[in-house]
Amino acid sequence: MESKMLPTDRLFFGDIVLDETCLFAHRNGEEIRFTRSERALLLVLSRNPHRLMQRSQLLDAIAPTQSDASDRNVDFLVNRLRTKLGDNARSPRFIATQYGEGYVWIAAKLPAVAPKHDPTPVSGFLAIAAVIPPHDKHLAERAEVITGQMRDMIAGRLSTDESVIVVKRDEGTVMQAMRYVLKVSFQHSGNRLDCTATLREGPSRRIIRAFRLEFGDADMASFAPVVERASIGISEALQRNLAEASEGLGTPVDQPHEIRQLKASTLLSASNPKWLEKGRELRDARTQNPASADIALQWCLHLFARLVLANPFTGISRDERDEIENEIEATVLDCLPLIDTNPLLVLTAAKLLYFVDRGHLELAEDLADRAFAHMGDSPAALPVLGQLRQARGDFAAAVAFFDRGIAMADPDSAFELHMRVLKYIALLAAGDREALHVPAAFFHESPHSTPDLSVMVTVLITPASQELPKAVTDVLKAAGHQGARNAIEYTYMTSVRHLTSVPARANIMQGLVSHLTRLHGKDVVTPFVRVGAGLPVPSDQVVPASA
Repeated sequence: MESKMLPTDRLFFGDIVLDETCLFAHRNGEEIRFTRSERALLLVLSRNPHRLMQRSQLLDAIAPTQSDASDRNVDFLVNRLRTKLGDNARSPRFIATQYGEGYVWIAAKLPAVAPKHDPTPVSGFLAIAAVIPPHDKHLAERAEVITGQMRDMIAGRLSTDESVIVVKRDEGTVMQAMRYVLKVSFQHSGNRLDCTATLREGPSRRIIRAFRLEFGDADMASFAPVVERASIGISEALQRNLAEASEGLGTPVDQPHEIRQLKASTLLSASNPKWLEKGRELRDARTQNPASADIALQWCLHLFARLVLANPFTGISRDERDEIENEIEATVLDCLPLIDTNPLLVLTAAKLLYFVDRGHLELAEDLADRAFAHMGDSPAALPVLGQLRQARGDFAAAVAFFDRGIAMADPDSAFELHMRVLKYIALLAAGDREALHVPAAFFHESPHSTPDLSVMVTVLITPASQELPKAVTDVLKAAGHQGARNAIEYTYMTSVRHLTSVPARANIMQGLVSHLTRLHGKDVVTPFVRVGAGLPVPSDQVVPASA
């Protein structure tokens, strides 16, 4: 098959891909067409990013020869463009209004990389397909009996909630949605029935086991023992592969794989205090076994916990943060050649490289996608995949991953809380506050939510135009000016800086900054946060050009 090169005449803005001529756009595989006037307006706006375009300038672009055109034509076209782009005038992602003056294109252009296709959600456990020569009805009947026996025997040895089905060879869409695929090929060789079975992981296509079934020239009645032996071998291979997908990070080796996967999800949760508590134990373990990549990555998760579980109001110095992140980065990069066959450790590396934000986004995406291909629909991969999609500006895909995680989580678990917080941040980044449906007192009632987390999330999701609860305001006042400044830096470093879109960063920070500047003054926002998040500089802090 001929490979397709990615066209170089496309512009990427979040979940929108524009043709360079602005004749059309794509979002999630759907084409969006523009009229001539819409195209002219889109061209002049997108080619002048972050620049105020007066209505008169836009009018010249869309109707240079129409003497009766007015500013109302511009406003009408902008509203039509917003509708087609999925934009919102109140929380813009693409076109912002400068009231009384004109419009500004605020969407950040992303690198022209090939669009990622999110892994297909796994909808079944094992599909068995017979491969037979065409038009051999007698062999087809034998294959149907054998694959049916395999299905029943394998299903009987697995968990009752793991579906095993027999499919036709041409049912490609079904096969793609299965975690594992077993293809059994049949062929007559004289009086002998040749049969070979190949077991693969569905998403990654990796071969787990391949073997022959020795039927000889026996009749159908004596096939059952051969099928039973093969089914036992396949079941054992599946169980081993499931166990390997959740090996590492101290996951329990003597428990069913479902429990191990949930345990892995909790171990990779940002709110998991276990890693903070195991610092001394892991330091000693690294001394005793310096060659273990597993222990090295566990140590990195301890360092990660020191950063994200620090009191946001107390803060952590920039130098200490840099030192810790330097150690995480160096350790993870050293471990990469040693963990390639362990999906849980590969996923851990992706999470850590994403977090330190040192230019490893593409590498982290590759690692996370490869890990997910081996782990199937494990909940452990969902938060990392969602954060990586969010970093690229694909907020719809990010929210979809977080929603899947919430649906798979145990109610009121630490993992559910983690996924909900990530979803709220993604919705804020997308400028979609209307979709923020936070259960009443959700954070305050959760046993996994610290008082600091409850306060910070409440401030983030409360619009600047609304008052904070009195208890939250009291905490913010008690934190003082320096505590508020620390909280803003903490939020930026842990949840915001990773996004490639500066407007998306601003969307997350706006509520927090508004509430804290109201309480402690405009200088509570440090310059590097203000610049990094694209926040406006207060007029009394602007340095004149002649200075």
